[in-house]
Amino acid sequence: MKTIMPIKSVSLAALAAATLFTAPALAQAPSDDNGTIIVTAGKRDEDIRQVALSISAVTGEQLKEMNANSLSDYITRLPGVVFNDYQPGISEVVIRGVAATTYHEQGQTTVGYYLNEVPLVEPGFPIGIPDVDTFDLQRVEVLRGPQGTLFGSSTLGGLVNYVANVADPSKIDAAASGLIGTTKNASGDLNYAAKAMINVPLVQDQLAVRLVALQRYDAGYLDNPGTGVNGANDYRTRGLRGSIVAHLGETTKVTFLSSYQDSKLEDQTYLDLDDPYIRNTPRAEPQKTDYWMNSLRLDQEIGHAATLTVLGSVTKKNNTTVFSYPYAYVTGVTEGADAAYSLGEAEALIRTIEARVASQGDGPFKWLIGTSYMKATKSSIDRIYQGGAAAYIDANPDLFGGYSGAVLAPNDAIYGYISDTTNHDFGIFGEVSFKPVDTVEITVGGRYYDTKNSAQITNAAGTLAPGSFTPVSSSFGMTQKEDGFTPKVTLAFRPSDKLMVYGTFSRGFRVGGPNPNAAILEGIPTSYESDEVDNYEVGVKASLLDDRLLLDLTGFHLDWKNIQARLFSDAPYYYSYVTNAGGADIDGVEFSGTIRVNRMVSFSSNVTYQDARLSEFLPDTFAVGGGYAKGTTLPGSSKWSVANNLKFDLGSVGGAPTFEIAHRYLSKAPVAFGNDAKRGGFNVIDLRASIGLSENLRIMAFANNLFDKFGILNAPFTSQAVPAGSIIRPRTIGLRADWSL
Repeated sequence: MKTIMPIKSVSLAALAAATLFTAPALAQAPSDDNGTIIVTAGKRDEDIRQVALSISAVTGEQLKEMNANSLSDYITRLPGVVFNDYQPGISEVVIRGVAATTYHEQGQTTVGYYLNEVPLVEPGFPIGIPDVDTFDLQRVEVLRGPQGTLFGSSTLGGLVNYVANVADPSKIDAAASGLIGTTKNASGDLNYAAKAMINVPLVQDQLAVRLVALQRYDAGYLDNPGTGVNGANDYRTRGLRGSIVAHLGETTKVTFLSSYQDSKLEDQTYLDLDDPYIRNTPRAEPQKTDYWMNSLRLDQEIGHAATLTVLGSVTKKNNTTVFSYPYAYVTGVTEGADAAYSLGEAEALIRTIEARVASQGDGPFKWLIGTSYMKATKSSIDRIYQGGAAAYIDANPDLFGGYSGAVLAPNDAIYGYISDTTNHDFGIFGEVSFKPVDTVEITVGGRYYDTKNSAQITNAAGTLAPGSFTPVSSSFGMTQKEDGFTPKVTLAFRPSDKLMVYGTFSRGFRVGGPNPNAAILEGIPTSYESDEVDNYEVGVKASLLDDRLLLDLTGFHLDWKNIQARLFSDAPYYYSYVTNAGGADIDGVEFSGTIRVNRMVSFSSNVTYQDARLSEFLPDTFAVGGGYAKGTTLPGSSKWSVANNLKFDLGSVGGAPTFEIAHRYLSKAPVAFGNDAKRGGFNVIDLRASIGLSENLRIMAFANNLFDKFGILNAPFTSQAVPAGSIIRPRTIGLRADWSL
């Protein structure tokens, strides 16, 4: 593969210099009147500096200052986090290198996604991973390391919890944001965003409603000569969010939250990496995703000793995706309107309920106990079409066993399957903390889980090539049951409120599931089992120089067992499937921090080093040599990731102008098992400058990817016949305005 633009690596000297002045960047802006960030990582309100856990919290104000709209704008600036930014609406966050692909996990995600503690992603292959727009978010919490004890499955690497503002009965409030900009190679098309919020008390201090509306458009920057469209990959997202909060007396609070967001991608984001900003497909490959989450929450104080929380939710998701294929298949046509393409349509319904009771106060004992239940149903239909296939079969019966086109290619559908799955997940969880002395706290917790998943898979009659056909449909069903226990133990030492040292053992797990292609390809197992990660970590959090210097340092070791590895069959079909095989060890250090040099200058940085590799041979039937050797690096696991931010804040000058320089570096990493292509190896510089035009209005000018670097985010199929790489967005400049009441 030809190198498009060599990108220099960050020198070790520069890294060392950066780490001398680092601390927990993106986690220090105040969220209450005392300048303290309160998080809900332990399912109770806690000061982030006192939580014995690797956690980052990006506040709503910081998201605004970063000009962040979606995950790709801020998540990669956090320690231990990368983003498999492949297809909007289903791209995956990876924490601490726990991933077996830079594409999509075919099984349950390795990171959990929540909105106000409500799970957004169903077990099994996710049909959508909501990328919640940042407007009117209170904060985004990112927990690193397995969180199986309090949050259940799908948290092998950690979790992302979006915390949206809800209605405030104490005041009238309103805000709006607008953006306009341009991206290189967008053919003159402009980016824009328009967002608004209003909060109205209906009964002062007792009842209120809050409404949010938004639309964002990102102009495409990839040209597709196959369809004749320049800037083909236009992306639009829009959403509505509403909440009602009622205080029923002094000890009872009821919150209803509804959030809808949909996205539409006009053409896919992958391109031919040997021809920058060009993707050449016979047809456009649009994609639509949406989710609608509704939740109802009760918070009830039980005397002065405890708080009862009951949270129920219903979330509905949809996904429609088209892919174009360059394979000859039945007719031999690979170009034009009769080239093969697939159409996938899927929907999921997730219903959850959780009830927990947590102690109040700061005594020597703290405890929490709860139970949760999830039922998720999902249906997906995937078909491959090739124009003229039925007529071609009828004209060449000898090549297809004498079967007609109506049998092997009804309506020109040459392949297809229907998958219906149901998952049940029941859990009982709890934690107990005890301080034998004021400076030492011991926390022990665990979750008992009982899961069941079932699936019915039907593969239609069809043919993908002359001489290879299935004249009748085939189907199979499968059911899996599993129960177990995920423990957690933490020892924290707090000699003062400025220093904490802790050690933690925790465990995370994923449930198993079906392999839809098992019915049509020999050698693919019908299902795969669960996998789990054991996490061992030690950490230090320190506040020095009157809180002007904030430091976090964490070292960790992860033991990943029975990996759910997503693999692919040989050409020309490249059927995907999951098998449990091998294990992996992941060792790393996360060092982050902030130094406030003076009233005007502050510097923050996050530096992560990790070594993620197979701890034993991972077999692959279709790979050269039959698999991948012990010591093979996990896909997408870059050894180094760095994010720096230098800010000048002239608060004493009229308009309180600010200027920021943001830098990000990601070292190279393999894109897939058995693939020599690499992602990463790039440095990106962003600039931002803002000034207040009035007490309520602030204007920002920004330049993202200032030097227009070409950086590969992933390319898991570059060894195949289709272009399958995605890149960082080219240089984007623009203006943003934020108004608040």
